[in-house]
Amino acid sequence: ALDSTGREKIEVYAGLDALKKEVIESYPEDDPGARGTAGKAFGKLKEKIFREDMLGNRRRPDGRKFSEIRPISCEVGWLPRVHGSSLFTRGETQAIVTTTLGTKMDEQYMDDLEKGEVKRRFLLHYNFPPYSVGEAGRFGGTSRRETGHGNLARRAIEAVLPDEADFPYTLRIVSDITESNGSSSMASVCGGILSLMDAGVPIKRPVAGVAMGLVMEGGQYAILTDIAGAEDHYGDMDFKVSGTHRGITALQMDIKVGGITPAIMTEALEQARKARLAILETMLA
Repeated sequence: ALDSTGREKIEVYAGLDALKKEVIESYPEDDPGARGTAGKAFGKLKEKIFREDMLGNRRRPDGRKFSEIRPISCEVGWLPRVHGSSLFTRGETQAIVTTTLGTKMDEQYMDDLEKGEVKRRFLLHYNFPPYSVGEAGRFGGTSRRETGHGNLARRAIEAVLPDEADFPYTLRIVSDITESNGSSSMASVCGGILSLMDAGVPIKRPVAGVAMGLVMEGGQYAILTDIAGAEDHYGDMDFKVSGTHRGITALQMDIKVGGITPAIMTEALEQARKARLAILETMLA
């Protein structure tokens, strides 16, 4: 299941779960300790195979090249009763994004300890429902994930919004993730920009985002473009970069290991730049 099979995420995960169940049930039912140990060993072996395949065979789970982006599909204006809308799909990650224009009266008012009352004319809400990853979780308040990813997407887009003097509207973007297999926040950035353009907002220039990954062991390393869920989980770095064709507007890095050198970061940023330009080309088309 860790080589290129062309199967979808849910099918691959179901196959791995069935294999794990078979391994666990090969031990006596009256020996829960052995079954528990077998389950943990299966997880460790799965991670070991993933990393060895990546560094030894230079092969990703879905067969892509290290710098290859998954297939992208973009649609705009497909929701008839909103100011702007887009459907952005990259691999098995998809976002429905809408833009709504309001008056100055619709600005968000916030109390800041240092600045006092703060007004915000640009709002971005990122929704990550449980069904997007095949779960039957409950809907509650905004999760830590939704807050963090929403803030990242907002920072990425905010840099290219028109000045208030030129475009005196309050802007609200809502990104609803319908399915996710890696980097839904960057899909929200791409879909958000498309929905803004569909709404007629005169942005300074378009923005695209991509999630980079890293697998590193000893002197070997692999920099991955457009990481999927498994690559994020078993990898050593999740590095999200968004920007225009002229530069970066936002970035965020989660890292699990030490020893990242300036040379590795330079290579990762350059690989991300090429991916960003390729995604922008698809979006503008």
